[in-house]
Amino acid sequence: MPFIPSRKPRPCVPVMSNLVLSILFFSAATLPSFAKAREVGMAVNSDAHTSGAAVQDPRLKGGYKFNEGGWTYVHLEGNPEQVGFQHGYLLADEIEDIVHVYVVRVPHEDKRPWSFFRDAAKTVLWPHVEPEYQAELKGIVEGLRAHGSTLDLWDIVALNSEMELANYYLPTLNNKEGKPNPPAAVAPGKCSAFIATGSATKDGKIVIAHSNWSSYSEGERWTMVFDIVPASGQHLLMDGLPGVITSQDDFGVNASGLMITETTLPMIKGFDVDGVPEFDRSRKAMQYATSIDEYAAIMRKGNNGGYANSWLVGDRKTGEIGYLELGLHQTPLTKKKDGYFVSSNFAADPELIREDTNGFDPNNPESSMNARHIRAEEFMKEHFGKLDTALAEAYLSDHEDSYEHKIDAGKRSLCGHEDTSPVGEKVWGDPPFDPGGAVTGKVMDSDMAAKLSFTGRAGHPCGEDFLVAPFLATHPQFAWQRSILHDMRAGPWTTFEAGETAPH
Repeated sequence: MPFIPSRKPRPCVPVMSNLVLSILFFSAATLPSFAKAREVGMAVNSDAHTSGAAVQDPRLKGGYKFNEGGWTYVHLEGNPEQVGFQHGYLLADEIEDIVHVYVVRVPHEDKRPWSFFRDAAKTVLWPHVEPEYQAELKGIVEGLRAHGSTLDLWDIVALNSEMELANYYLPTLNNKEGKPNPPAAVAPGKCSAFIATGSATKDGKIVIAHSNWSSYSEGERWTMVFDIVPASGQHLLMDGLPGVITSQDDFGVNASGLMITETTLPMIKGFDVDGVPEFDRSRKAMQYATSIDEYAAIMRKGNNGGYANSWLVGDRKTGEIGYLELGLHQTPLTKKKDGYFVSSNFAADPELIREDTNGFDPNNPESSMNARHIRAEEFMKEHFGKLDTALAEAYLSDHEDSYEHKIDAGKRSLCGHEDTSPVGEKVWGDPPFDPGGAVTGKVMDSDMAAKLSFTGRAGHPCGEDFLVAPFLATHPQFAWQRSILHDMRAGPWTTFEAGETAPH
């Protein structure tokens, strides 16, 4: 059956005014539950938490959230402390939940307790986090405390840096200490994306698409839409994880018209403990860059090698697109105003492959990253000149296996389903039937970028559901994830725009 993109028209929605927020606050009768009170920007102090008495905290002014299409839309605004406080307060339950995921996962996969990540966050990364983002992270903790959470600053910094600590710092440390590296503690190669412009697209403007690949225990929770209006820098809209100040799978747009995504560079080795954390640089680049060159400069400055990615960046103002391969040592940038870049964790630059990767073989067609790269090129050539957001959704939903030459929702399809693979992905150290794969899909074109808007699907981009009970019944070796693995049901393709105040 051919892929048929689903869309729902969305009328323009005015931004909720402070007057409306005040009316909602004082109209207690219209707030039948504590959860609803949280949605419209009300705080609860430690004494009132148990009694249900609500008090307004000025740091919550302008912050709100709502749920739609399997996503949680969160609007944050103000100075760094205010943005952080709103984030921590509005998403307190979700942040505690995702931290619990890592508390369970990291001892099993990385052979280190959560305390190791907290300590590394404090001693290795925190001294290099810029003051603006230190203030925002502290604000998250204050928001959590106002909601009664016991999580502290090092939990939140470790949450923001888990990927660069687990997959880059830890292997470097293990090598230095002469300790064996667990299979999971390697730079992964997960996500599928493209960016196209000029003669490659239907209207000559930019089209961008990205599917986030992760474990299902993470990915089922990677469904935030952050609408951030910071006191300095630019208004931005991005997807993300609760408690994390950057997108982390990196799909977003800013008010200068930069359209941004990435996929992880495979098998990257090395970590500079004196560098700036990747979560700091990627948030700063999305918030402050106004051109592709500025974006690359921010990402390169203080590069610590953590969470090394192939960055796909478009500038809707000029129609230009860029491809930045950001290894630890090699960081080539290629730009063009006509054509496309595909990205499926395939390292392209020969110097980068030679100096920065550890075991990546671009000629192995069996591996997920290479098979998806082949399929991505096939898709782009087949649809060259016709690419738009509907075809972008089809790209992310594609199940063609270029190695086995058949339709197969598996580890080699652009819409990944590792849980169906009887061989696993050896390059990443993933075992057979590992519960992971594509967990969201997002698409955007230049016209949407002008409105700070994108369309996303929570869950597999193809629309298939992942159900825990039958999976664990068939694969009991993953029972250790029972407390953190949820059903991941695909929602509809849903369009979001900066400044929305309620679902339709």
